[in-house]
Formats: sequence, C-alpha cells, structure tokens
Amino acid sequence: MTIVTVEGCLRTHRPVTVDVPGAARAAVAIVLREADSGAEFVVIHRSHRRNDPWSGHMALPGGRQDPGDRDLFHTAVRETREEVGIDLDQHGRRLGHLDDLCAVGRGRPLDLIITPFVCAVTAPVKLVPNQDEVQSAFWIPLGSLRHDEVRGTFRHGHGEQEITHPAFVYRGYTIWGLTHRILNGLLDLLS
Repeated sequence: MTIVTVEGCLRTHRPVTVDVPGAARAAVAIVLREADSGAEFVVIHRSHRRNDPWSGHMALPGGRQDPGDRDLFHTAVRETREEVGIDLDQHGRRLGHLDDLCAVGRGRPLDLIITPFVCAVTAPVKLVPNQDEVQSAFWIPLGSLRHDEVRGTFRHGHGEQEITHPAFVYRGYTIWGLTHRILNGLLDLLS
C-alpha cells in the first residue's frame, strides 16, 4: 500500500459532510510517509489530562478549530505542527479527506464534528511530540492494519456494564474509538 495508491483512491472519493447546527468542528491529519514497507502514518499517544474525553488514548494529530483558522484543513495543519512538530505547510501535500464523523465521548454523542484529512510528507521529517499534549508519537505501516494479528478489541466499563469496541493492537498500543473509525474508513476506501 503506497501513497500513490491512497492518493488515487482519494481522487475519486466524494466525502460525506455532516452539518449539525451549533456543533463545534475539529480536524485530524492522517500524515503519511513512504517507507520500504509502503505508506506509514503518524499516531500519537495522548497525554493524560483531566476533562479530556480522549485522555491517554492513541490518536491522530488534530483538534478543535480555532477562530483564527482559515478553514478545517488549516486546523489539521496547525494541530499537527503543535502536537508532533511536522509543518505540513512546508513539508506536506494534501491528498484529500475522508467522511466527516460525529464524535462520541464516554459512550455518548458529543456536539463535535471531525473532518479527517489525508496528507503526505514531501521531505524527511522528525517527530517532536509536544509533551503537554502528547506522551509519544511514532509511525505505523498502514498495510499492517489489514493483518489479522493486529485486529483486536478494547474493553472498558461504562456504568455497571462492560463495553467491547473493535480495535487495532500494534506493538502493545490499542487504537480504538474515533481513531479506529477513521482508520477503518481509510482502509474501506482502499479496498
């Protein structure tokens, strides 16, 4: 699975947009680089923070749109620079975007719509995690998400019941929830 393959699939994709009056907007970036094994993407391990519904989760660089952002793509670019030190304006190329998603936190819908953008770096970049927001950041081969041994589940308690979610488990890290939904959407598009 190469960046050229991803770009070709995105070229013909017509993303579903969601518009909920009064809902906040956010954007994430699936940042790709070409490696010997094919395309790889950046994943972050979020820092543990109070009142953050995604505290400690595995995620893609991104966040809420600020009033100063020109558009949602600029939100993704700004957040990627802030969280992992990659300047997509200088060293990246926008390939397209996936369907908008409504966010869910702690088992309930949030008034937040997220747009996932797909970008490719155009030069070697170094990951520099912002320790206030990101514990660590690293690259995962995109093709590895199709392997059976990477597919798993995540269980957590919600009230008195246990809830099970589909997940990717890569080198001891569990990617579930919103990030799993976004990556699964990309894999479906590439099928």
